[in-house]
Amino acid sequence: MKLLVVLAAVALFVWLWRSGRRTPPAAPPPASRPALPEAMVRCEHCGLHLPRGDALVSRDGSFCSPAHQRLGRNPDAAP
Repeated sequence: MKLLVVLAAVALFVWLWRSGRRTPPAAPPPASRPALPEAMVRCEHCGLHLPRGDALVSRDGSFCSPAHQRLGRNPDAAP
């Protein structure tokens, strides 16, 4: 029984000693700036608005997909 109490005391001492030596957690990195909003363009065929980076741009205008680019401008598309 004495041995069990001594082992528990030693384990408690080691645990307290190790927890006191831990280094504090590193500070979180500073928050990065959010990306700037991207300009929106309108598909010349269906009128869908999408970011300029996602659009297919040609001399005929901006389109949302290769199929709409092949079809070209749609005169019935909402302005």
